[in-house]
Amino acid sequence: MTPGTRNLITDVAGLRVGNAEDHDIKTGTTVLLGDVPFTAAVSVMGGAPGTRETDLLAPDKLVQQVDALVLSGGSAFGLDAASGVVDGLRDKGRGFQVGDHRVPIVPGAILFDLLNGGNKGWSDNPYKKLGRAALKAASEEFMLGSVGAGCGATVGKAAGVALKGGLGSASVVLESGITVGALVAVNALGAVTMGDGPEFWAAPWEMQGEFGALGIGRHDPTEEPRPEAGLGENTTIAIIATDADLTQAQATRLATAAHDGMTRAIHPSHTPFDGDLVFAASTGKIPLPSGDFDALRLGHAASICLARAIARGVYSATADTSDTLPTWASRFGSHK
Repeated sequence: MTPGTRNLITDVAGLRVGNAEDHDIKTGTTVLLGDVPFTAAVSVMGGAPGTRETDLLAPDKLVQQVDALVLSGGSAFGLDAASGVVDGLRDKGRGFQVGDHRVPIVPGAILFDLLNGGNKGWSDNPYKKLGRAALKAASEEFMLGSVGAGCGATVGKAAGVALKGGLGSASVVLESGITVGALVAVNALGAVTMGDGPEFWAAPWEMQGEFGALGIGRHDPTEEPRPEAGLGENTTIAIIATDADLTQAQATRLATAAHDGMTRAIHPSHTPFDGDLVFAASTGKIPLPSGDFDALRLGHAASICLARAIARGVYSATADTSDTLPTWASRFGSHK
């Protein structure tokens, strides 16, 4: 198991990612776009989710494929980002055929970033425009850190080591040739670093020094959370993608297994104050070689990818004016 060429979710062929952000507001939107519709599913384990069109991702629903997935800041306001993506896709002739009309299918999820120091005094909801801009920017190459849905994210408010969060991604290629990738906007109540040090909880799964090669630090895993503030200001939202050919039921199991990566990288995770959610996406290019056992391998790879992507997102965050929290680099940069 090794990272893909880019070490991004776009190592899964046929997928592109677009980001758009407003640094004055300190927020943004991220779009995962398929060259063609792809199978999608979702697993929600946090206590405070915010979503759009996730009910149709259940295996028993009529629509089995989607055109894009959206991750956005903005709390409930951010759900409107998907409207901009829908408009842009409709202009391109994309969508589910209903009579003479095409209806783009674009599920989405949001995180809370309204109290991060940005100017939130807008008169018109900015997220529809951000969604359309993110769609237009979709590419195989994209930046990590303080971009897209990770622009205004924060982490560690329950652990005394509060930092800026960010947008992260990672990939692996299995021996079978199947690729698995993760994309995540990290905005967790829990901490991604160990104790008061710079080391990441995801360290055991790091590949090729992708977030500093710091190893495992000294920490007390039994230490109780000590919230500083912000019990309602969280949520980590992610997408796991693969070129393996999965049914919607198998994709749901993949999304569920990927949550293990969140628990490895964030302490605590899945709290009552986080809306932790994982989408799964399957482009269906490669058959599963041997059924159930390869599904097990896929879930394991997904959890590893997501843990690494979470650390990479925080590691890559950059400082900006009016920040209320330091970046990992500004607090621990001498350890790089």
